[in-house]
Amino acid sequence: MKKLLMSVAVLGAGCMLFSACGGMYDEGGFRGPSYDYITDAEEDNFVHDSIIEKDFTSVSQTATSYFSLDRNTASYSQIRTQIDDGQKVDCDSVRIEEMINYFDYGFAAPTDKSVALTTALSPCPWNKDNNLMLVGLKTTQVEVEDVNANYVFLIDVSGSMSGSTRLPLAKQGFNMLLDGLGDRDVVSIVTYASGVKTVLDGSECTDEGKKEIRSAISSLVASGATSGGDGLERAYRIAQKHFIDGGNNRVILISDGDFNVGMSDTDELHEFIQNKAASGVYLSVIGVGMGNMRDDLLETLATKGNGNYAYLDSAAEARKVFVDELNGTLFTVAKDAKAGVTFTDEVNKYRLIGYDTKLITEDDFNNDKSDTGEIGANLCVAALYEIALSANAEGKLAEAEVRYKDVSGKEEKSESVTCSVEITTPSSEDLSFISCVAEFGLILRDSKYKGAASLEAVLNRLNGLSDYIADDYYKKEFVGLVGKASESKYYI
Repeated sequence: MKKLLMSVAVLGAGCMLFSACGGMYDEGGFRGPSYDYITDAEEDNFVHDSIIEKDFTSVSQTATSYFSLDRNTASYSQIRTQIDDGQKVDCDSVRIEEMINYFDYGFAAPTDKSVALTTALSPCPWNKDNNLMLVGLKTTQVEVEDVNANYVFLIDVSGSMSGSTRLPLAKQGFNMLLDGLGDRDVVSIVTYASGVKTVLDGSECTDEGKKEIRSAISSLVASGATSGGDGLERAYRIAQKHFIDGGNNRVILISDGDFNVGMSDTDELHEFIQNKAASGVYLSVIGVGMGNMRDDLLETLATKGNGNYAYLDSAAEARKVFVDELNGTLFTVAKDAKAGVTFTDEVNKYRLIGYDTKLITEDDFNNDKSDTGEIGANLCVAALYEIALSANAEGKLAEAEVRYKDVSGKEEKSESVTCSVEITTPSSEDLSFISCVAEFGLILRDSKYKGAASLEAVLNRLNGLSDYIADDYYKKEFVGLVGKASESKYYI
């Protein structure tokens, strides 16, 4: 195993990612993680950016749709938390593309590039006059042990991180991550609250080193104001100290986003993180906790830092992010990823479902220097369109192109992949499941585009996918979530 440097900046314990729950259980022979969800008495007070859904676009006026590609999953976890707590879901927390991309799909893996595309076409369940068109992306697999990495975990230990849903959750998650590190992996720990403290600097993850690290984690206590800016500056300095040429250099911020001391000016913060990303140190963000959760800030920071954004509501979710999907979470293979989908005259109009905050211009798409999305290793990303076909449509419906910088090797290089959608393109079980997730999102948003969408219809289609879902814990969990929503007073 090559040396994995992990500089862990512990920022506010209260926002730590992993809930004090956990455990595993056997269900029908499938061993899945047990969820112990956040159920504190505090009401959901997430701060979200308002989302304005994109309307249908006429092909005769604009034939091509451009958008940035990444794989954030925070929205799904936040929705799950709200439904589990018996709350009405905040419509602005519903980012349908993040809901869809929470799950893994059977998309074809790449063979000669870091990215491969797949397509599918089916009738639209909530609008019988339209169709659904799927463009799916799969990235190449990268083994962590083959990668030189320099990770800086920045964990907030300010007063806002106190409480069972924050610091204790984070502690459990961090220990979970440590279990998978090898002898030559290195961890540094920095904490910040009213002040910044380097707890460990360069401790190797030998058996003795892990004992030292776990002891340091165990000693963390949430108190004081939130000096987020100062904490970020320290974390990035440590990342630069251990910088690996051609390696994976990344700060991982674990926080509730309550930055109220230090570098609190939003523009200053964004510029700082963008400059660090340009230097080769990326930023991924993990949100935890409820009450004062700055969802809007955390997602933006991840975007500016060329990283991804996840929200943890349980130890099981932490396992998904930091164990099951470790490569995808922490190792980028497709940088500045973006898609352009061009429709033919066989399509009257189209609407990209979700991605409302990720639309880009033609200039952004064609400019290899534009800063767009990043996608990790061995991940699926799906884009779903609702389309209205022309009368007697036949032949080719659309051409999709994905452009990105391949950073899976030692040298960064610009690449592109293309695929087409024909009137004869078949549906797939993946598309059937994705349509269920999308319809659920339209209902939660109370979208004006939901048509005849209903939770009953979603559950009926999910029941027809029982074999497809059977061995996937997270898809089975989704079925239960839809069932719980169907019993809620808000969605009857």
